[in-house]
Amino acid sequence: MPPFTVLHICMGNICRSPMAERLLALAVQQRLSRVPAGTATTGADALVLSHSAGTGGWHDGEEMNPPAARQVRARGGDPAGFAARKLLSEHIDAADLVLTATADQQEYVVALRADAEERTFVLGEFGRLLAVVDPAALPDGGLNPDGVYARGVALVQAVNAARRGAAALPADDLDDPWGRGDQTFSRVADEIEETIVPLARLLIPS
Repeated sequence: MPPFTVLHICMGNICRSPMAERLLALAVQQRLSRVPAGTATTGADALVLSHSAGTGGWHDGEEMNPPAARQVRARGGDPAGFAARKLLSEHIDAADLVLTATADQQEYVVALRADAEERTFVLGEFGRLLAVVDPAALPDGGLNPDGVYARGVALVQAVNAARRGAAALPADDLDDPWGRGDQTFSRVADEIEETIVPLARLLIPS
């Protein structure tokens, strides 16, 4: 049930998946800011819930890695209040879309919850396949929780259908920027936005 829930996963949950979590939330907010005046809408969190977890679990409770937080702030997002957590089966069960940083993490998710396979993608793979989805074929229930949820579920189904018979590519993986410089974090954040900005555009049409 609404909101449409996106779960981002990497290994430590302090770099890649937190950036994806907060940048998707930002992208949804930016889409809502484009809605014509007078259009009845709901807050971003009631439409799309973006959260994250890590397969490792050794950083539980830690803040976002400082260079990752800098990238979120530089792009207009807010890293405040973030706390890393280990991925649990119930996180997967509650997600309508699971986006992993790498193919290995995608396999980890499916090993935990086989029934999540059709809604679990490597982030770069999902972004690549979004290009073949026809926006006109998605339901238009309006900018309300039920409408956005229906549109999101249909979008995931369309991307999964486009993926059938094809495997994720090595280039779909996000590099792990931990311990590296701001230039690497900036590149990884750019690659995250290449997927989550089109995703927000399809979820929140204007």
